[in-house]
Amino acid sequence: MSGQSITDRITAAQHSVTGSAVSKTVCKATTHEIMGPKKKHLDYLIHCTNEMNVNIPQLADSLFERTTNTSWVVVFKSLITTHHLMVYGNERFVQYLASRNTLFNLSNFLDKSGLQGYDMSTFIRRYSRYLNEKAVSYRQVAFDFTKVKRGVDGVMRTMNTEKLLKTIPIIQNQMDALLDFNVNANELTNGVINAAFMLLFKDSIRLFAAYNEGIINLLEKYFDMKKTQCKEGLDIYKKFLTRMTRISEFLKVAEQVGIDRGDIPDLSQAPSSLLEALEQHLASLEGKKVKDSTAASRASTLSNAVSSLASTGMSFTKVDEREKQAALEEEQARLKALKEQRLKELSKRPSFATTDTSPISTTGGTISTAPAIDLFSTPSCSNGAVKMESDLFDLQSTFQPSMQSGSTGLPVATAWAGYSTPQGPPQQSSAGGLQVDFESVFGAKAIGSNSVSSDDITGGILKPTLAGSNQPSSQQPEKLVSDDLDSSLANLVGNLGIGNGTMKK
Repeated sequence: MSGQSITDRITAAQHSVTGSAVSKTVCKATTHEIMGPKKKHLDYLIHCTNEMNVNIPQLADSLFERTTNTSWVVVFKSLITTHHLMVYGNERFVQYLASRNTLFNLSNFLDKSGLQGYDMSTFIRRYSRYLNEKAVSYRQVAFDFTKVKRGVDGVMRTMNTEKLLKTIPIIQNQMDALLDFNVNANELTNGVINAAFMLLFKDSIRLFAAYNEGIINLLEKYFDMKKTQCKEGLDIYKKFLTRMTRISEFLKVAEQVGIDRGDIPDLSQAPSSLLEALEQHLASLEGKKVKDSTAASRASTLSNAVSSLASTGMSFTKVDEREKQAALEEEQARLKALKEQRLKELSKRPSFATTDTSPISTTGGTISTAPAIDLFSTPSCSNGAVKMESDLFDLQSTFQPSMQSGSTGLPVATAWAGYSTPQGPPQQSSAGGLQVDFESVFGAKAIGSNSVSSDDITGGILKPTLAGSNQPSSQQPEKLVSDDLDSSLANLVGNLGIGNGTMKK
């Protein structure tokens, strides 16, 4: 089967609807495609383990759920994704796995869909056992053997005797689970199992390097140990020699499948005389008769053995450092490509020039001091013909009258219901403003009835007095016919009657 199945697409769509990006990415990383999980999906999940707002138990549960699938491809890729996050993800992911009582229960897994399913099911069972053992090891020692500090001042080299005798067997159990994967070069036939083998290969290098340093520390302390401790130490060393043979066979498979020879460390066997010296020392502590050996000969044998194992450790460390450097260069190349792509995208966008009046425009790296545009100010014309003389609350408009009226000046309401009351004869107005006289309304100054035009049917009551802008007004306001309001209304009615008579004629 190749390509994403309909089930894969439906499952991913369901998680899209629920809004779970993590679960959706887990589904995309563990599709039915016979290939390793895609790097972009693995990188996203690694990023998720570093985000504090991401629920690690939910992420782990999504992976566990995928291992319940009946397809060997989905299950295998789920294990690979989990292993990848354990190696490259945040440590809190491994901490959570170590805190669980059970992880992968795949000891009876079998895909009966085809011959390939039968073959791959065997490696799935072995692979799941190794991941379980890796999590158990972390639970027991509270650190990952593949990530500990190495060297003369490393964790395994500086460990005391009691803790060392308890820790090395834990490494041995994890190493046994890894080597039990037991795959041959001709069985690495698809991208899924190849991806799993590469992760196991990298783990084997780092794990054996820590194992090797623990043995060096053990040998340096061996001749100062108590009898029971020497017995334990000798047993540990014999198992180490057996595992060294197995790891060399595992590395040969890596070389056969095309891994560069420079990425495979060299193993240097300790001299056989060392094992004999260790056995004789234990026998002497037990009171048995042994061949006489001087302290100088024992020291020489021990020095040769430690030197040989140290060279092996250096070889493993160099390979590990080379891999880290390659990963760093790959990441730098990826970031450079992203940067170039981003610059190309920005260069394609149209540029918008800023004007001098913009408050954020800059010239020569300095901030422009031009005043900001006042969106609520009154615009002015270029010839200065029209200019607003008042602020927002003075809404009286100005105008030039076409003719000068000699009619009565009555009160006129302004835009804000205010009245203008002249105290004397109207003065010259430079702007041709509207003049209103309260006294002419209430009888203080009477005006003649002859000033009422026949066109003004209201008798001048509502007609304002307009003052010219250029010539002063020499006429005094004329009085009304009567001093009270009733006579004014009568005058109004008379005018209306005259108008009606004229219309009838």
